[in-house]
Amino acid sequence: MFKGKTIWITGASSGIGEALAYEFAAAGASLVLSARRLEELERVKAACGKQGAGADDVLVLPLDVTDEAQIAAATKAAQGFRGRIDMLVNNAGISQRSLCVDTDMATYRRLFEVDVFGQIALTKAVLPVMQDQGSGHMVVTASVAGKIGVRQRTGYCAAKHAMMGFFDALRAEVASEGIKVTTITPGFIRTNIATHALKGDGSEFGKVDKNIAGGMDVGKCAKVIMRGIEKGKKEIPVGEGSEMKALWVKRFFPNTLFKMVEKMG
Repeated sequence: MFKGKTIWITGASSGIGEALAYEFAAAGASLVLSARRLEELERVKAACGKQGAGADDVLVLPLDVTDEAQIAAATKAAQGFRGRIDMLVNNAGISQRSLCVDTDMATYRRLFEVDVFGQIALTKAVLPVMQDQGSGHMVVTASVAGKIGVRQRTGYCAAKHAMMGFFDALRAEVASEGIKVTTITPGFIRTNIATHALKGDGSEFGKVDKNIAGGMDVGKCAKVIMRGIEKGKKEIPVGEGSEMKALWVKRFFPNTLFKMVEKMG
C-alpha cells in the first residue's frame, strides 16, 4: 500500500514521527523528514536505511512549522523530491504542564502556533498539490486531549480540540476530490513529549511524568497507526491505558467522565 508513495512527516526527529518513519521505510515508501533539528533528522534517515530505505529514498528537509516564510519553499522541495506528495503526516507538536492561573498568554500562543496554526499553514500549502494530483492523504497526530480536558493541559487540550475540529471539517470538504483525512488520537505514549512540554512561563518542563513513562511503547504505537491507515480508518485511537477507556465514558456518560477528571491529581 505504501510502496512507491511519497510521505512527508513533520516532527520526524523523535517520538511518534520517528517511529512512523521507520514503519513507512520498511514498507517501501519514499520519505521527506522534517523537524527543526537537522542532526536528529540525519540520525533518523540513517536508521531508515536499516529498515530497507536507500540513501536516495529519504529527503531531510529541516522546517519550523511556525515560520510561514519557510513553508512554501519546503512544500516545493517536498513535491520536487518525487514529483508528488501522497501523504502529509502533520505530527509536529508540543505539550503543556501548568495550571491556567499560572500560564502566560505567550505560552498559550506558542502552543497554538505550533500545534494548530503551523499544522493549518502546512496543510493549506500541500492541499493544492494533492488537488492537482486528484489524490492524497492528510494524517494528523491529535490526542486523547483533543477529546477530553484534564488538569494542567488547558492550552494543550484547547489546541488539540482545535486540530480535531479543523481536520474533521477538512475531511468533509475534500472527500469528493479523492483526498483522505485521518486523525490519530494517541493516549499516553512513551516519548519525550513531557520533557519538552511548556511550563506556565514558557520554559521546558524538563522531566518525564508518570503517565508518559507508563505509556505504550512508541514502536508499538506506530504499528497500530499503520494498521489503521491500511484499513482506511478516519480516526485511529491508540494507547493501552485507562485514558483510552475514558473516550468511551465521555461518549456515553459525560458527567461521569467530568467527575473522574476533576478527581485526578
